[in-house]
Amino acid sequence: MADSVDVAIIGAGAAGMMCAIAAGRRGRSVLVLDHAKAPGEKIRISGGGRCNFTNIHAGPKNYISANPHFAKSALARYTPQDFIAMVDRHKIAWHEKTLGQLFCDNSARDIIQMLLSEMQAVGAVLRLSTEISAVEKAEDGFRVVTGEGVIRARALVVACGGKSIPKMGATGFAYRIAEQFGLGIVETRPGLVPLTLDPALLEATSALSGLSAEAEIGHGKTRFREAMLFTHRGLSGPSILQISSYWREGDEIALCLEPDTDMLAALKAARADNGRQTLATALSTALPKRLAQFFAERSGLTGPIADLSDRKLGAVADAIQKWSVKPAGSEGYRTAEVTLGGVDTAALDSKSMEAKAVPGLYFIGECVDVTGWLGGYNFQWAWASGHAAGICA
Repeated sequence: MADSVDVAIIGAGAAGMMCAIAAGRRGRSVLVLDHAKAPGEKIRISGGGRCNFTNIHAGPKNYISANPHFAKSALARYTPQDFIAMVDRHKIAWHEKTLGQLFCDNSARDIIQMLLSEMQAVGAVLRLSTEISAVEKAEDGFRVVTGEGVIRARALVVACGGKSIPKMGATGFAYRIAEQFGLGIVETRPGLVPLTLDPALLEATSALSGLSAEAEIGHGKTRFREAMLFTHRGLSGPSILQISSYWREGDEIALCLEPDTDMLAALKAARADNGRQTLATALSTALPKRLAQFFAERSGLTGPIADLSDRKLGAVADAIQKWSVKPAGSEGYRTAEVTLGGVDTAALDSKSMEAKAVPGLYFIGECVDVTGWLGGYNFQWAWASGHAAGICA
């Protein structure tokens, strides 16, 4: 079997399907290939099954890349409002949660079905459960060798993602194709991933497992203020996932728990109000009870709070709001929501996502060295980069 199409797309995820729609609207014949049994698996599981499909605040400042300017063009030409318009056209109900995050009211499957419907409307063909053994340059474009035969395409778009969540079929295939054609790869590592703690600190915090608290987490000059979760492996929650993309092994992170509370002032007020209470009791007015007990025990201070000086209360407040922690590592690609690094943007045209040295070859989505924050930003990059390639391929 030999197929011949204008555009072959490897990867039926968010970026690949968006690219197929944009290319198909231009009258291109499009074939989307994926080794998975179903399209859009990361879409399906995202946002707790409701798909955080974009963020209304998405802009270049929300992305990590060796070239922070690279994403500007694609993001400017396909905005969150553009995607929302498609969602509204399909009458998919949605709502805004915190920090500009948009979710489906019903199910992430609504987004997948919308993309499939749009692909069908423009004649794009989807072929699943298809293993690709080789990609080759040909005189008139590219040859994609599959288990079912060879596909010839004038343009080839690589949209098969990064290494995160391998149990869902994630591989480094996109990077291998990039290297085959001489494109550089920026070091890849897990992003938006829970962090682990060394055995001693993990044992000390074991009683806190499952506990969530509002926190501001810092690394260098970068700060995120959202919930933090203690786990049986270490630390998680939105604020930790955010900072994990900036953290490197050996670095410390700064934890400020309950950042909206002046902890020292709260302790002084508790002492003035009832000097007979213990430190743990005083702390429980500002912290969850288990967390209050943890910091009280960690301080080594006993007896009534009336006996504690301002200096000692200040040390307790600092332990809570200036807590420096050195994570032992991360949970890795197994639970990482994204892959940091990827195909070097220096090798790509920012308007079209085409490889500068290989006409007709495009890289989009997660496999490119553009990684968004948590909260719908990575989907917006998928839509924007997919659209950018689709209107050119």
